[in-house]
Amino acid sequence: MQKSLLYRGLLILGVILVTALLAFPLNKRISLGLDLQGGMYLILKVDTSKLSDKAKEDAVERALEIIRNRIDQFGVREPLIQIQGADQIVVQLPGMTDRKRALELIGRTALLEFKLVSNDTKAISDAIAGNVPEGFELKELEGEKLLLSKTPAVTGEYLETADVKFDQSAFGQPIVSMKLKGDGIKKFADLTKNNVGRRLAIVLDGNIYSAPRIDEPIPTGEAVISGRFTPDEAKDLAIVLRSGSLPAPLIIEEERTVGPLLGQDSIRKGLFACLVGAALVFLFMVFYYGATGLIADFALLFNVFIILGGLGLFHATLTLPGIAGIILTIGMAVDANVLINERMRDELALGRPLRTAVANGYDKAFSAIFDSNVTTLIAAFFLFQFGTGPIRGFAVTLTIGLVASMFTAIVVTRLIFDFLLYKNAIKGLSFRSFIKKETHFDFIKRRYWAYALSGLIFVVGIVSFVKKGNTAYGVEFSGGQLQEYRFQTAVPIEQLRTAMKDMGLPDANIQQVKEDPRQVIIRSGEDSADAVQAEFKKIFGNNPFEVMRIEKIGPTVGRELKKKATLAIVYSLIGILLYVAIRFKHFDFAVGGVFALLHDVVLTAGFLVFMNRQIDLLIVTALLTIAGYSINDTIVIYDRVRELMRTKFKVGLRDVINLALNQTLARTILTSLATLLVVVSMYVLGGEILNSFALSLLFGFIIGCYSTIFIASPIVLACRGLMKPGR
Repeated sequence: MQKSLLYRGLLILGVILVTALLAFPLNKRISLGLDLQGGMYLILKVDTSKLSDKAKEDAVERALEIIRNRIDQFGVREPLIQIQGADQIVVQLPGMTDRKRALELIGRTALLEFKLVSNDTKAISDAIAGNVPEGFELKELEGEKLLLSKTPAVTGEYLETADVKFDQSAFGQPIVSMKLKGDGIKKFADLTKNNVGRRLAIVLDGNIYSAPRIDEPIPTGEAVISGRFTPDEAKDLAIVLRSGSLPAPLIIEEERTVGPLLGQDSIRKGLFACLVGAALVFLFMVFYYGATGLIADFALLFNVFIILGGLGLFHATLTLPGIAGIILTIGMAVDANVLINERMRDELALGRPLRTAVANGYDKAFSAIFDSNVTTLIAAFFLFQFGTGPIRGFAVTLTIGLVASMFTAIVVTRLIFDFLLYKNAIKGLSFRSFIKKETHFDFIKRRYWAYALSGLIFVVGIVSFVKKGNTAYGVEFSGGQLQEYRFQTAVPIEQLRTAMKDMGLPDANIQQVKEDPRQVIIRSGEDSADAVQAEFKKIFGNNPFEVMRIEKIGPTVGRELKKKATLAIVYSLIGILLYVAIRFKHFDFAVGGVFALLHDVVLTAGFLVFMNRQIDLLIVTALLTIAGYSINDTIVIYDRVRELMRTKFKVGLRDVINLALNQTLARTILTSLATLLVVVSMYVLGGEILNSFALSLLFGFIIGCYSTIFIASPIVLACRGLMKPGR
């Protein structure tokens, strides 16, 4: 016994040391996601449709290098730029919140051309009248019509460098000074020598920036672009010119911009919700289980510590859904401790000695803890496979938390109990009991009432989906743009609607955030952020506003995300079905469990739409979490059914299931209550972004508890054909 305690103690001490090394210092081991520190996330498609087959071969790689050069010169700290798929580039810019400037810097093709301007007055007049001579094009510069040669005399391929300078003759206005290289110097020298007195247009991406007159030959290959730039505009223009032109245009398929204010709010509210939820669970465990609850609380604290170490091990990025995962893990980790404590209570009620009761409690609870956690891990695995960005962060946090909770509940708390018993420090265990005596409810008898209730909720949900149509889905699935702003003082929503109509956006959906009416969320089917901000500045000039976030999803990406979300749910259900069938050696158990999961997912989605919440990736994350939690509860009951079937050979399956449901009722109520404490704290305190996520968990966990008792178990009987009239 003494050696066993020593070895287990050394193991736990080793875990503590390794975890501390991996986790601390937190700011170096774990980085904050863009949704917490602010920044931009872009998926760019390289449009190679107009390139030759040869040019297409390395177009994406060339675009990647040019984008990287531009961002490196701009000075963004720790950007992520990588190719995704065949023609997409993912760009992450931490701390970059000037959306307009970033998009212009990255997306500008930067095709530089020097074109001669025609001085033929008749040709210019004909062109203005609509008869543009062949080989020419009509352009405008500050209201002046210019006739340019279509064929450039020199292009930016010869550009060596471009720098910002200040024109002292024009009151220090910023200009971009360029120098050509190689053959470009001779070409530019010949061009200026042969065309003294003519104007030369400097054209970038089809727009004229200036058209100075050639007063004398320029043998050095130097030129200047002027255009009433701000210093930042001149700097960005110099950067894109130095980096070279993109081989093909870029299409923004997905954009997420998070302002620093929203990131700070998310951290503050997320951490506060985490602390409050954890405190409620800790107090509840001590109130209900006394000293044993303190041991469980130590395990929960250790659980959070291990999660931080796991995130540090993988150099993971902590996102807002990741914080939600930590909060949720605290509630779900209680389940293993409750299972063990309730098993020990049962053993003590049978008159077992304390040492035997503790040992049997851990042994009998192990299979249920293991199976329930593995099924939840299956859902987390597919969430990681098909999720993106912050959603993957949630899956990682949840996975580490589940593994950590098994270790702390089974190994750490067991060592504490064994050590206290070895030292004779405890003589007995004193638990409270909400249910004073063993219940004898006939749950199966009430199945038809449950079917009717589920059917009613299902119909309400389906009707809500049909009425909402495509608006039932968030921009991630339907495509479009989401904008969120915070004004200094609240603006009446009717004024906002009038502003949208005046801009030509009468169909824009406008919503005020309940917890802070100064915040407004605008959903539209097109990119209107720049126009909206300009309109707000004009109309509400005395009421400053902050850009909280902007999300834009193209229709192609929206369809792809919806497909991935559907596959994540389908594969999770299949994986859970197969695991339960193998572990319980009865396919009807698996069918009952998965049918209950499908029931919970569909009813929760319908409830959310009925409550005017949109289905997006974060909600899909919640649905898969509900599936994992629901099967967790079902597994515990199935485990008790399996145990009873080994000893009660003459009792029918219906009675065995009823007995198992009654014996595990206290555990079901306790676990649900503990988990709901953290979910309610997340719903009330977690902020607007997590509000719908928490609401779905709140409803889903309640409906999951109900379906475990009234849906999963009757389905098992139905599958076996044992539902006989009168039974």
